[in-house]
Amino acid sequence: MGILVWLIVGGVCGWLASIIMRTDAQQGILLNVIVGIVGALLAGFIISPMVGVGTINEGISLATFLVSLLGAVILLAIVNLFRRGSVR
Repeated sequence: MGILVWLIVGGVCGWLASIIMRTDAQQGILLNVIVGIVGALLAGFIISPMVGVGTINEGISLATFLVSLLGAVILLAIVNLFRRGSVR
């Protein structure tokens, strides 16, 4: 069940992050899911302890979803920085 939650939440977070960062036309569904999962993972290690919010593994709430979305946006910003030379 945990993997299914990671795929669903990762897909939604990756899709929303790609819309926020305006890279949606360049990415497909698979890349959106990967960006969302990796962003949620990074956010779970870095952002969650700083703000005192749990991770997706501990339960889905608005706060955990927003932290995962923030992680995905930061990941896309870093990828854009290396690919284009600007965050955008």
